[in-house]
Amino acid sequence: MIETLTCHGPMALSVTEHSNYLGLLSVIGIAACMASQALAQQPPVAKKIPHKLENPGGVRIDDYYWLKERNNPEVLEYLKAENAYTEAVLKHTGPLKEKLFNEIKARIKEDDSSVPFKYENYYYYKRYEQGFEYPIYARKRGSLEAPEEIILNANELGKGKPYFQIQFPSIRPDHKMIAFAVDTGGRRFYNIYFKDLETGRVYDEYISSVSGNMAWANDNKTFFYVKQNPETLRWERMLKHTLGGKEDTEIYFEKDETFEIGISKSNTDKYIFMRTGATLSTEYRYLSADAPEDGLKVFHPRQEKLEYDVEDGGDFFYILNNGDARNFKVSTCPKDKTARENWSDVLAHRDSVLVESLGVFKNWVVVNERESGLPRLRVISRSGNNDHLIKFDDPAYVTDFGDNFEYDTDWLRFTYDSLTTPLSVYDYNMVSRERKLMKRQIVLGGFKPEDYVSERVWVTVRDGEKVPVSLVYKKGFKKDGTHPAYIYSYGSYGYNTDPDFSSVRLSLLDRGFIYAIPHIRGGSELGRRWYEEGRQLKKKNTFYDFIDATRYLVEQKYAAAGHIYAEGGSAGGLLMGAVLNMAPELYRGVLAEVPFVDVVTTMLDPDVPLTTGEYDEWGNPNKKEFYDYMLSYSPYDNVEAKAYPNILITTGLNDSQVQYWEPAKWAARLRSMKTDKNMLLLRTDLDVGHGGKSGRFESLKLIALEYAFFLDLEGIKK
Repeated sequence: MIETLTCHGPMALSVTEHSNYLGLLSVIGIAACMASQALAQQPPVAKKIPHKLENPGGVRIDDYYWLKERNNPEVLEYLKAENAYTEAVLKHTGPLKEKLFNEIKARIKEDDSSVPFKYENYYYYKRYEQGFEYPIYARKRGSLEAPEEIILNANELGKGKPYFQIQFPSIRPDHKMIAFAVDTGGRRFYNIYFKDLETGRVYDEYISSVSGNMAWANDNKTFFYVKQNPETLRWERMLKHTLGGKEDTEIYFEKDETFEIGISKSNTDKYIFMRTGATLSTEYRYLSADAPEDGLKVFHPRQEKLEYDVEDGGDFFYILNNGDARNFKVSTCPKDKTARENWSDVLAHRDSVLVESLGVFKNWVVVNERESGLPRLRVISRSGNNDHLIKFDDPAYVTDFGDNFEYDTDWLRFTYDSLTTPLSVYDYNMVSRERKLMKRQIVLGGFKPEDYVSERVWVTVRDGEKVPVSLVYKKGFKKDGTHPAYIYSYGSYGYNTDPDFSSVRLSLLDRGFIYAIPHIRGGSELGRRWYEEGRQLKKKNTFYDFIDATRYLVEQKYAAAGHIYAEGGSAGGLLMGAVLNMAPELYRGVLAEVPFVDVVTTMLDPDVPLTTGEYDEWGNPNKKEFYDYMLSYSPYDNVEAKAYPNILITTGLNDSQVQYWEPAKWAARLRSMKTDKNMLLLRTDLDVGHGGKSGRFESLKLIALEYAFFLDLEGIKK
């Protein structure tokens, strides 16, 4: 379904004119034609087939609804034609793309390893070897000086596979076996395999097409895992597998389509927790890891707008919750009285501090909290009321828990990085307050943190709110309005867009770019209120914040008008789509990665993966108030006949989060309506899903292409 696709030159052919002779031009012919040097760079044009979409909120006509037909050969032909067109248009950037790839790769220490973490009598870690894409998982017994034991070589498993994703193996309590999950399709369906670490044998028995979320019971033969719905991909079933058993047993099925489940093991190894949750409601169930045959017990029944997480504290449970606490608090309860009326607060709610996560040790509780947009770690002694903060100096940074597998310890492992400081792993003694730097990410190529500067500014946006913006640039940068700017945000689900370090980003900074992260509403940087102000019927605040932050950078001469580039992925791709409709004149180029842009149609279709569970985030479009509001900003529905900037759209055919047809339809509609002559490129990876290419180096090729797209627009050729 491609109209008037023409290759000009000595062998020029018109699909329309020669259809009786050729039929629909073959995909191979399209690709060859599009790649020809004689190409006039006429883009493929998707045929319009009007499709009526009717619901109580209104009637819409979707001309590109047919692109949802995954098994229709013409859909694949269209996607391949778009790929060929993108390749042809960007062909001249090939040398720059190759330079960028080699430059970015050269900063990576190929023979690298993680900091070993102690789990009982073993030290576990992963390492990489020169020239290989995937990790080797290994351990040492008793001490770090002991001989290495390789427990799994992912390079052997992933050899020759277009896509290969593996998770850190789940270690059986006796340390004699691992379970490992592998996805080779990119749609996040994993097969779970079992490997005997004493013999090296991988069992013939395996578990097929599941989520990869798993946990061992303490009898060393019972194994719990989560299975997703094959169509909607909702994590909905908890099952029990017994090594050598004939049939797995379903332990739990979540009937509510707005909830999905996940399982974990307590840090004491005494419990298996099953968490089932919607966006704004949670329910925990649990069983003894020593008695896996027992049924699940309800911790506290689900309540609307009550969210909580549970951790074992030995004598009692700790509960991170938002009961009468907008920004969350920490409570405890007896082991035999877990209902909410028995919860006692040990860290009260604070209006200015968001409690994000909790780490429980035998003698300590560590709280990861956030104030004024910056995270911090609060260490609380369980033997008294004294507590203290672990402090950091950068104007903008990220800190989080590291690998903490020991319950009876005074040492906390945490990670830290900033816009100028590479990822660092620390061990912190909670008694003496000694801080040990265990490892800092090695960045090759002469990188020096002192060559770069970070800032944090506050932007007053249109409704009077102040939005924090993190900035980084190379030393010598002058605020004179001459520099190109690269702006990135996400702004949904309460997820924070933290100012972390990126060695990839150096390729922009070293070429004179300033990099900006507006911490827009829809995230939780400024507490729960920040999230609530950017969801459902207040979603447009997310877009307005980004636009106003962009204007601020120009007004304050951080950036040059006409030289601003923006990036966002997934729900951040929705941000890009909305911003393109609302303020296209601000940007010279935009990258929308796996973008969620067909909001209304997707949210009205309960069969589309991950839809019904999203009502608390976006609203239920079956209700007219939400339908009208979502329709007013949905990027696909608001494309207009006007000028748009240069746009690069990327997606994966096997995407499980944002289906490929959303960006495909969006590209088709933009191309049919836009009035400019700027680039509009759609690139679909036919082998991968939401996360893109697997492997350390293969994924860098797409980044190199994206950066080459922007640098070429800026007139930077090398």
